[in-house]
Amino acid sequence: MNDSFPATASARAVVIYSGGMDSYTVLHHALRQGYSVHALSFDYGQRHARELDIARRVCQRLDLAHQVIDIRAIHSLIDASALTDSSRTLPNGDYDSDSLATTMVPNRNMILLSLAIAHAVNIGADVCFYGAHGGDHVLYPDCRPEFVERMNAASAVANFNAVRIEAPYLHASKADILADGLGMGLDYAETWTCYQGGELACGACGSCRERLAAFAARGLADPLAYRTLPMES
Repeated sequence: MNDSFPATASARAVVIYSGGMDSYTVLHHALRQGYSVHALSFDYGQRHARELDIARRVCQRLDLAHQVIDIRAIHSLIDASALTDSSRTLPNGDYDSDSLATTMVPNRNMILLSLAIAHAVNIGADVCFYGAHGGDHVLYPDCRPEFVERMNAASAVANFNAVRIEAPYLHASKADILADGLGMGLDYAETWTCYQGGELACGACGSCRERLAAFAARGLADPLAYRTLPMES
């Protein structure tokens, strides 16, 4: 976790906030650093809006500036993913190279960061946070340290006022993120991770299984209710 840039009382930050477990922790990390947080969520035509609804509720409870940005007009440009194309089968089971590739949304983080950086410049914020973490490095190029480094370089020259990109959990595992959040007293019932948008989390998709494994690694039960739970090995 990078604490090398503590916030001043008046410092603003933009947080890309999906409503999921990682960005929920990042949101509170930024608040703990003293930033005045402006949260941005994006509707890009993902298969369900459950995360976005949760993001709205959390930001209302925290009385945070929050916008849900409708960019569904670009859906046909990024629909080659099981997360954006309802005709594709969502993969179940633990993440592997095939299931990760199926859930890759083309250029997603570059698109979202570009918009978030623009908003940061617009409101005079110096930093933009997003929730890339070490568990995503295996396949997702836009969650790797090289991507953050190069996006930071582009951000530094793209506007008159440079905006720094922060990914505080870039080298952390999901279990590490959970531990940090629990240390902040966070309630992960306020998050949604499942690829499905049902009343209950499915418990079968890679996202659910990764989340459940993080709780298991800490010897804890996930506060979310699941339709099914993976068999213990």
